[in-house]
Amino acid sequence: MPRIALATYDPGSKPSKDRDLPVLVAALRAAGAEAVAAPWDDAGTDWGSYDLVLIRSTWDYSWRPAEFVAWAERTAKATRLANPVQVVRWNTDKRYVGDLAAAGVPVVPTRYLAPGDPADLPDDHEYVVKPTSGAGARFAARYTPDQHETAVRQLERMHAEGLTAMVQPYLTNVDVSGERALLFFGGGSCTPPGRGPSWRAGRRTTTTRCPTRTWRRGPRPRPNSPSRSGRWPPYRTLPSCCTRAWTSWTGRTASRV
Repeated sequence: MPRIALATYDPGSKPSKDRDLPVLVAALRAAGAEAVAAPWDDAGTDWGSYDLVLIRSTWDYSWRPAEFVAWAERTAKATRLANPVQVVRWNTDKRYVGDLAAAGVPVVPTRYLAPGDPADLPDDHEYVVKPTSGAGARFAARYTPDQHETAVRQLERMHAEGLTAMVQPYLTNVDVSGERALLFFGGGSCTPPGRGPSWRAGRRTTTTRCPTRTWRRGPRPRPNSPSRSGRWPPYRTLPSCCTRAWTSWTGRTASRV
């Protein structure tokens, strides 16, 4: 029986935000694996004792990116880490946007302000300031040109913590159409969640929506097409995604998922 560990985070006294994690663990167990979930920074976990480690919801990594990358590198040496460690290392710092731009990939124009750099901020359009390593909108805000002093104070706080800031123009079409995260597994779309506008000038708001878990309440829409409400349902249910993951790893199909 293969042993699989799902790396997550320690929510402390608060409920975990990863409500799908118990479902995933149960599905893997039903497929015949010995599956557990453990915080990535749990000193008592022997990651090398597992046949496979999957980074699932390590959502506090941005507070300690160097420590997180070091953990991923150690884990990759001790066992099979499903997430390529070189991609994990590259993805923890949003300066990868500059790498993509250099490679000719269309990206939002981005400037980087490291500690010690002058506060060179736009004076003719709205813009967003955020750290290159961050999550949950920490140290992120949208500004208008006349809010220069407020933006400078934010940069000073970020630089005091050793963070590099990235400055991008605010894309106004987000206010109209929002944005969509496209997730793929095995060449197919798994869950395309939607996100509405999360910014107002000078401050942050949270209006994220994730239209998942809708099929059990009504007729199943066609794959990759919006439902009558205009929301995009998941292309595959979670157990189906688990089946594909199990099949790709073991080379056989688990009919119980």
